[in-house]
Amino acid sequence: MSRRVKEFIDIGDFSSLDDLIAKLVTVRDGLPNFAEAEMRLKGDEIFGRKLTISYMREQTAEEAAYDERYADAIRGAQQQMLGRVQAELSDMPAERKRRAA
Repeated sequence: MSRRVKEFIDIGDFSSLDDLIAKLVTVRDGLPNFAEAEMRLKGDEIFGRKLTISYMREQTAEEAAYDERYADAIRGAQQQMLGRVQAELSDMPAERKRRAA
């Protein structure tokens, strides 16, 4: 089963509207059909502004290999955290449990 990964593209140097449109068209043409692309303006007047485009793409074979390699460690850490939370909840007085739920 293939996974999708969120990818980001930053466009920071858009001096003219025509240049910006050309860059956006190039980016759009390179996106897969399932990309679910979003565009946001980030930054401020001091450090400058940039357009950030986020989209979904298929996970590469190298990324999948990393996921597989570290999956047991990630699962172990998640189980450890779950155990801590369950222990904290079991030590919590009944009245606080009702308010927490």
